[in-house]
Amino acid sequence: MEQGIGKCVIIGAGEFQREQLIPEEELRPGKGDFCIAADGGLAHMRKLGIVPDMLIGDMDSIEAASLSRVRMDRGFHIRQLPTEKDDTDMLAAIKEGLERGYKRFALYGALGGSLSHTLANIQCLDYLNSHGAKGVLLGNRLRMELLCNGQVCYPASMYREKRRISVFAYGGDAYGVTETGLKYSLTDACVRTDFPIGVSNEFTGRESMIAVREGKLLICVEDFT
Repeated sequence: MEQGIGKCVIIGAGEFQREQLIPEEELRPGKGDFCIAADGGLAHMRKLGIVPDMLIGDMDSIEAASLSRVRMDRGFHIRQLPTEKDDTDMLAAIKEGLERGYKRFALYGALGGSLSHTLANIQCLDYLNSHGAKGVLLGNRLRMELLCNGQVCYPASMYREKRRISVFAYGGDAYGVTETGLKYSLTDACVRTDFPIGVSNEFTGRESMIAVREGKLLICVEDFT
């Protein structure tokens, strides 16, 4: 198995903006990273001038003529999936990255568009978590990550006008939730699945921290450009 020393960058066919390719230093494609185009995500990569290491998908989002040119001119591996399958193109790409030893995933074009695919991609965060890896979903002015029995810190530079951060219990109630450095704080609280107490918090220009002692939190940062 090829050992992943960087991160796996996957670009899907969802909503995507060029500026979102560089939201944070650790999420930018770089040396040692493995880049996968998940089906229609190939069009996004082409516009950005990125040559993926691999194209994965059933190719239902790529025109036949375009796919034919890719097969002739490609400088990367193509793995075509059957149309009828259990895995989404994104999940198939994630499994490829895991098999190569990568533990960090930046998933672009994973939000917006089809609601069903957005929900499926959120579930992919949990899949990564269950396999000892971590992922971040990036879409149009939105990023999501899943925090399980741990904590995450955000630098003071996250502060920006109209930027909001929301925290939701995922897969069951979350216990021992603490939020510091934000406009509204929590201390050792229970965040329930039936009450959205963590919606629309704000960065304040200070370093902030979100922690959960037991359970999972879906963290959403909006207006992330």
